[in-house]
Amino acid sequence: MFITEKHKDTEIIFLVEEADEGGYLARSVTHSIYTQADTLDDLRDMVRDAVICHFGDDEIPSLIRLHIVKDVVIAV
Repeated sequence: MFITEKHKDTEIIFLVEEADEGGYLARSVTHSIYTQADTLDDLRDMVRDAVICHFGDDEIPSLIRLHIVKDVVIAV
């Protein structure tokens, strides 16, 4: 059996955290992609641009998932 089509990731996942100095940080779980922005709306654009820059035209995943992580501290 021959594989004629390149393997393509259909989705790429980013962990998003609030930055200590303000804004948001996003890093890919599976690739070396990292970006940051002041707002979540700007972060969406920055992540999209970073993914496009990282992958070749045929390899761009069809979906980008942002998993927003928020630490909540509760005093006891």
